Amino acid sequence: MLKPEFEESTLGQAEIRAIFRSSKLGNIAGCMVISGTIRRNAKVRVIRDGAVVADNLDLSSLRREKDDVTEVREGFECGLVLRNFQDVKEGDIVEAFEMREIPRG
Repeated sequence: MLKPEFEESTLGQAEIRAIFRSSKLGNIAGCMVISGTIRRNAKVRVIRDGAVVADNLDLSSLRREKDDVTEVREGFECGLVLRNFQDVKEGDIVEAFEMREIPRG
């Protein structure tokens, strides 16, 4: 049996506008979603100056105001924490994506 083929589908992008330090969570990135949506269960990559600095990361937290949310849409602000990656800087772009299975025809 053939293995399934997958393609990457970009869900959205958010620009990091501020970094907040937390003793419990590490660095919290204050972001503005500039296109699409950011979903909590999606994979993300960090882009700095046009180059990918980290890829295939998970979100450990996605919040809007004080509430945990599953997604944030374009035009809204959010706070997010990346699992196993703390080197975020203002101006970085966080790109959310998912891998979709390509149906065989």
